[in-house]
Order: sequence, then C-alpha cells, then structure tokens
Amino acid sequence: MSIRINNIRLPVEEPESALPVVIARRLGVADGDVGAWRILRKSLDARSRRDLRFVYSVVVDLPPELESSLQAASLTDVQAFEPADFDDPSPGAVPLEQRPVVVGSGPAGLLAGYYLAIRGYRPLIIERGKAVKERVTAVRAFDRGEPHDPENNYLFGEGGAGCFSDGKLTCRMSGPDVGWVLQSFVDCGGRESLTYEHRPHLGSNKLPLICRNFRRKIEAAGGEYRFDCRMEGLDVADGQVRGVLTSSGHFPASQVILGIGHSARDTYRMLYERGVPLRAKAFQLGLRIEQPQEQVNRWKYGRSEYLEQLGAADYTLVAKGNRDLYTFCMCAGGVVIPSISEPQQFCTNGMSNSRHDTPFANSGLMITIEPHEFGSVHPLAGVELQRRYEAIAYELGRGDYLAPIQRASDFLPRRIPDVSTSLPSSYQRGTVSADLRSVLPQVVIRAIEQGLPMMDRRWRGEFLKEATLTGPEMRGSSPVRIDRDSATRQTPGLEGLYPVGEGAGYAGGIVSAAVDGLRSAREIVRQFAPAATAITPFSRDR
Repeated sequence: MSIRINNIRLPVEEPESALPVVIARRLGVADGDVGAWRILRKSLDARSRRDLRFVYSVVVDLPPELESSLQAASLTDVQAFEPADFDDPSPGAVPLEQRPVVVGSGPAGLLAGYYLAIRGYRPLIIERGKAVKERVTAVRAFDRGEPHDPENNYLFGEGGAGCFSDGKLTCRMSGPDVGWVLQSFVDCGGRESLTYEHRPHLGSNKLPLICRNFRRKIEAAGGEYRFDCRMEGLDVADGQVRGVLTSSGHFPASQVILGIGHSARDTYRMLYERGVPLRAKAFQLGLRIEQPQEQVNRWKYGRSEYLEQLGAADYTLVAKGNRDLYTFCMCAGGVVIPSISEPQQFCTNGMSNSRHDTPFANSGLMITIEPHEFGSVHPLAGVELQRRYEAIAYELGRGDYLAPIQRASDFLPRRIPDVSTSLPSSYQRGTVSADLRSVLPQVVIRAIEQGLPMMDRRWRGEFLKEATLTGPEMRGSSPVRIDRDSATRQTPGLEGLYPVGEGAGYAGGIVSAAVDGLRSAREIVRQFAPAATAITPFSRDR
C-alpha cells in the first residue's frame, strides 16, 4: 500500500536526508519501519523571511504489517496514493509507410520526436537552424558584436527558443504526461530533483548538452535530423498531407508534426497563403526590468545565511489594475539577451545559468494584449504589431542591436533620459539610453504606469530603487494560433497535420510545449504501426 503525506515542513537548513525521521514521526512508527519513499513535490514557503521552510509531499510504501493500524488511525495530511497511469498506447493496425516528419526541434518537436523514436517510428526532424554546438558559437559571436544570422541565433536552431530561454520547467499542468516529460529531461542529463521541485530550472548552460543527448537517443533509435533545412511549403492533395517542401528538397510524409516556434514569421505567412486556418491570438508584451541581485536577495531572504543555502532569490509579482501587470520569466543571477529572428528588429528576453551567478536579476514586465487591440482583424496582425515596435527599438539601438535602456525612475514621471549616461546592464552587446515609451503601445504604457508603483509599494520602495528597463519584450508567447481539432489534434481540412507547441498557440513554456508535442505524437502511434521497411539513418559529424 502506498500513501501520500502532504505538508511536511522542514527548515531550509535541514537536508532531505532528514525526511525519513519526520515521516516516521508523522505516522507514529519507529524510524526503521518506514518503507521506500520518494518526494513528489518540494516548494519554498517564504512568507516569513526570518523562518524559511521547505514544504514537501512524499509517497511512502507501507509494510503490510502497518497497513491495518494506519487505516484505522485518523492522520492529518495522509491519504492513499494511486498514481495515474501514463497513456502509452499500443500501435495502430495500419503500418505507417513513410516516416513521420517533425518540423522544428524546440521543446514541442523535440519531445514529439523523442517519443516517436523510442516507439520505433524513426522520425525525420527538420530544423532550419544549426546543431546546438554551432548555435552556441553563433550566439556568443553575436553577443561580442558580430552580425546577426537570421537562421542561426537565440531563436532558431537545435533546441529552438527554449534552448536559450533560461531552462525553467515550471508548469501549471500536472499528471503523468508532465511526469514523463520531466523524467525524459532527467534521462537526458538533468538532475533527478527536476521531477519534484516546485520551480525546476535547468539553466541555459545545461540545455545545449541536454538537447544533444536527446538527439543522440533519437538517432540511436533510428531517427534522423536535418539541419539547415527550412520548411517552405506543404504538399497536400484532397485534404491529405503528402509531404513537406523544404530548402533541402521534398520529404514525403502523411503525418507531419508542426512545431515551428513562436518566431517563425515567414512560416506563418507561408501557412496563411497556403490556406492553413489560423487566427490572431492574445499574447504578452512589455519591457524587461533589471535590478541588482543582492537587492532581491536582501528583500526575499531577510537573513544573509539563507543565500548560501538557497542561492540567488527570485520573485513573482502581480499588480492588479485596469490591466494586470505581472512579472514573467524571472531570471535570478541572470542576463538580458536579444530575442531576434529577423534583421533590423530588436527584442529582449532573459536567461540564467544553473549557478545563477551574475550580479543582476531580471524579469519580464508584461501585460496580455487581446486581438481586438491589434489594430487589424488580419490573422497575422499581432505579428505586424510586434514588427512595428521591434523596428523602432532597432533604430533606437543605433542600427547595431544595442538594447534601449532607461531608469525606471525616469520612465514613470515621463522624464527624458540623459543619452550621455551609461546605465548598468547585463546585456552583453551594449546599451543606449532611450525613451522606452516609443517602443510600446499606449495600453502597455498605461499598465506599467499604474502597476510599477504598486509593485514598488509592496517592496516598501526597494523594487525600483536601482531598477533599469530595457525593451521591448514581445516574444513571451505566440500572437497566432493554428486551428486544430481537439479530438484528433489535426488541422481541420488537412489530415495528417498536427500543429503543436508555442508556435501553434497551444503552450506557454518548455514543459507545456513538450507535453503538447508528446500528445500529438501519441495520436500518431495510436493510429499507425511503425513502418516495416528499414530506413538508413542520416548521419554527419555534429
């Protein structure tokens, strides 16, 4: 018999190895009578800054001799535990004559391809950018001031935008699909605690190796990658997908998983012109706020000794008003990075490595804007809104992808910034002082004017004391949704096309995108059996 025990609270100074003693005490048994146990959930209770505690939920396997006595007892926060089974269907009866094609190697495409590979379907994964090793070289070169590569950058390449988006595995979803995805990250190089931490974080320095490990497992199972291979069209006849047209030629396929990511604007245009049903969708936009990390640590922890035990502190804030303003993708001990897919456009994002070891904290400062505010009813109106303000930001950055920056204390009273002043920032390519009101729609400016002082009052004047703003930040989510049937997960009128992930408008982070890709791959398995004919894997030195 397995039981779940909730609300086990330990001071942050106590190691996890102390849990068996606490479990035994809670159950009223001797220490040695506790059977096998594991952590289901671990979170930090920081409501009292002088007494921080970890809160655990654990599963314990009870020895048979304890089951009857425990069932008769009335124990707080203890209940029977029966985990939900992961849906891993038997293959369909009809052989899939052509290997499935996965477009994009971001979280949605990667986990879809991984599931198909380990089930024996030998998927072909096409990626417009380069392998992750070459991609790391390219983004580092760009940070040093070299030209922007529109096909190999922070957004395009192996791992997609998720590879350089901090590696947060936080997800509002739960259940066996989420568990399978998190365990897959562990199997490919992540630490075991990812499966139970409340805010699991891989770190942008760890993700490239994990992406490469996924690829090696996929290729070992018969899958194939094609890099520098941009999708340029769909081959469709009588409402059935027959293949994918790419910069490397035509690939026949009756089953195509479309994980293009939220910044493949040229692909959105191609799909729209091809007649694929898509529509405008609400998305996030705003600025990125940056403060000294030491200031955040001092506010959240209260006691200096907590820093050594817990590492750099994070925060989550929401200011309720006419339009909610909220922090997003907070990067403790991180850096501000460019989020650019097209030439002569500029947008920010943030990331942090696993060590959280820079002197800066940064976070998105966002609102959600609705399609009726885009200024047009066109399905791609949100994309054009992003382009309009990103082009202004590029010009403010002197045409060299410098980050427009402004003190928060100057933004709020509409004070014109001193362009000769150099402001501290983690953005490596360089910054330029500018009035950031010019890179935002009025609805966002009004929300920031109203919400930022509320956040500052919550921190008793400490939130904005040394804060700077950079921006715009417009790539937090997709402004487009590609239609799909909720049951078949396929696009209506295009049998065999499975739009997935953030780029299709159905996810909002690494884990939710990965789960979305997994679920569409599972539908292919449910319908078809693997092809009987052998396929020679593509290989090259990567």
